[in-house]
Amino acid sequence: MTVTDPETPTGWVPEVAEDEEEEMPLSLRLSIADTLTLGNATCGFMAVYFTTTGILIPHLTGSQETGMARHSAATAVILMLCAAVFDLFDGLVARKLRSSPMGAELDNLSDLISFGLAPAYFVLVYGMVADDAHQRVAAVGAIVVLLAVVLRLARFSCVTPTNGMFQGMPSPFGALTVVAIVLLELPFVATLLAIIGTAWLMVSRVEYPKPRGRLAVAMLAWIVLSMGLLSAWAFGAPSGQLLLQTGCALQLVTGAVIPLFATARRVNNFRDNRREARAAQIP
Repeated sequence: MTVTDPETPTGWVPEVAEDEEEEMPLSLRLSIADTLTLGNATCGFMAVYFTTTGILIPHLTGSQETGMARHSAATAVILMLCAAVFDLFDGLVARKLRSSPMGAELDNLSDLISFGLAPAYFVLVYGMVADDAHQRVAAVGAIVVLLAVVLRLARFSCVTPTNGMFQGMPSPFGALTVVAIVLLELPFVATLLAIIGTAWLMVSRVEYPKPRGRLAVAMLAWIVLSMGLLSAWAFGAPSGQLLLQTGCALQLVTGAVIPLFATARRVNNFRDNRREARAAQIP
């Protein structure tokens, strides 16, 4: 039975608070930055596709066409480089314009595909097609790379970077370093140790600068140069193999030198703080 308050007018409807009327669900429409992020994911998936169709399947079917494998390997790596370009620009566009509420989640998921799955799969296929490689051991190295990227992205979601520095090697840089190690065609043990070392750098607390300003321009120029080196290698240009190995070696050296500069910077800051503290204690 319904009981009606005699003081309540018939047909009265409770007023809705003004804040509740204005509260709307978050928009799910994609922004320009989100579109670039989806381009990142697409490049990562296509890198896996070319690694499978151009390297793994010909090896399993006994094809001796090395040119196709070279073209496919170059295409796969170029696609990872394109993913890094998309990853670089989606952050810049999001800061200049806007990002949807899905932006951060889309970025992490896309990075997992392009800089986690794609390079780990590249390592796995390397372990299957290389003459001196061991497939099961290479599979362990691939899993280490994938888990390192997963942990790296999860920690990035929980920790806010300070002083314009990342803790640990950024996943795009780590993925390209892993691929460069494979393309160097070092002995299997050396290749595996270098890959595991790169994975450790991604989950470490070693500081790496965020790609902004001049550093972002330098990174973009390096990516374009790397694409040129890969294209020259793929099409059999004179000294293409030497140029590619030189570029891969520079990638490794850069990944190792940046932490040294960051450590030296931290030591210098510590010394400066101690000097200031001593100077403040002197009457």
